[in-house]
Amino acid sequence: METLKNMTLKNIAAACGGTYYGPKELEQIEITGVEKDSRLIEEGYLYLPFVGNVVDGHEFISQVFEKGALCTLSEKELDIKDKPYILVDSVGVALKQIAAFYREQINTKIIGITGSVGKTSTKEMIAAVLSQKFCVHKTAGNYNNEIGMPLTILQIRERHEVAVVEMGISDFNEMHRLSQVAKPDICVITNIGDCHLENLKDRDGVLKAKSEIFDFAKDDALVVLNGDDEKLATIKPTANRKIVFYGQNSNRSINATNVKSNGILGTTLTINYNGESFDTRIPVAGKHMVNHSLAATCIAKSLGMTNEEIDKGIQSLETIDGRNKIIKNNKYTIIDSCYNANPMSMISSLDVLDETIGRKVAIIGDMFELGDNEEQLHSSVGEYASTKNIDVIICVGRLSKFIYDSIKKTKKENLYYFNDKQELIDNLFNLLKKDDIVLVKASNGMKFKEIVKILSEA
Repeated sequence: METLKNMTLKNIAAACGGTYYGPKELEQIEITGVEKDSRLIEEGYLYLPFVGNVVDGHEFISQVFEKGALCTLSEKELDIKDKPYILVDSVGVALKQIAAFYREQINTKIIGITGSVGKTSTKEMIAAVLSQKFCVHKTAGNYNNEIGMPLTILQIRERHEVAVVEMGISDFNEMHRLSQVAKPDICVITNIGDCHLENLKDRDGVLKAKSEIFDFAKDDALVVLNGDDEKLATIKPTANRKIVFYGQNSNRSINATNVKSNGILGTTLTINYNGESFDTRIPVAGKHMVNHSLAATCIAKSLGMTNEEIDKGIQSLETIDGRNKIIKNNKYTIIDSCYNANPMSMISSLDVLDETIGRKVAIIGDMFELGDNEEQLHSSVGEYASTKNIDVIICVGRLSKFIYDSIKKTKKENLYYFNDKQELIDNLFNLLKKDDIVLVKASNGMKFKEIVKILSEA
């Protein structure tokens, strides 16, 4: 069974400042993996017993040993004699320290991706392109925070030549800590938008927090930035930071021309890079995907890939649940974009719907974590929605009343408001027609996945 390089129990204890208890002869054995979910433990794993609001992971320590775990961390002394454990003050802190140590043991090139919108889509695009030449590991699901990202690092194996790692934050200093673990070789920032403003206050605060990704980047790190974003355009190169700007602005090092939207079928375009050009097709809807393809091309070129390889990778991209995923059945075409929402992503999804051909319906709900300006930011989304060629707009939730009121100033017909999701569900099929194209978009906390499921099964 494959083990994690140099990740012996002795080294792990030293890395996190923990105290090892257990048989001496096991100290030099390398673990085969790390897991916080006791149900997913496999032979040779290190178990992380997090203490949650409802469940204390320490309650499952005996079970994980029965499943073959080699060792467990623990925040309390354990009454076990024949099984090893490492006593730590905090499992969460220890996880980051262990992952940072493991990062130093591997030669995998790490690409760190952050930004207000599009982190996951950019990650998927970069991984799809690089997979044409390299063995690639990428962040799974939403493993991008101070627990998920270190676990992503610990999932890298020696066969992986490149890891595409998503880095998400909601407050200052979080990215600093994530960068200390990942130590990225390449840094990508997709944009700076109005998100997590409860803590970051404004876009300048978002820029400052996201820029912490540079704090522990490798000395010769390549920095890949969206030059169409006026905040990112202010970042300057340093002695140890080479910056490449991408964007649809022709002055950028890498840009796109001949961009043609084909609605839900995607986009065709020409990518231009250092005097070279090639045509390609993005199979995923949305003009925002153009910039993701430019970022991927920039990184691929820096790693020696050909235009043919890059084109093939872009065209191989697949959509994922909750992020403008297209679902078709006999009644509707559904644009599932309900994983999360902020003003920038809401505007992008409305653009995707606007580009489609047919009767267009937008079901939009509340956007969370927007701070003191949440009402005004919802109103601004309503103003934007009013400029789009959308036949029916349905607003759901307390904050979405501000979207509704803003749209109502110019659009009087086929505009609806519901207090909550259940009220919408009770009236849903009275508002829709066969062959409608339906966008479903809101913050994850609105649980609009239920609406997607109902429409999908109609």
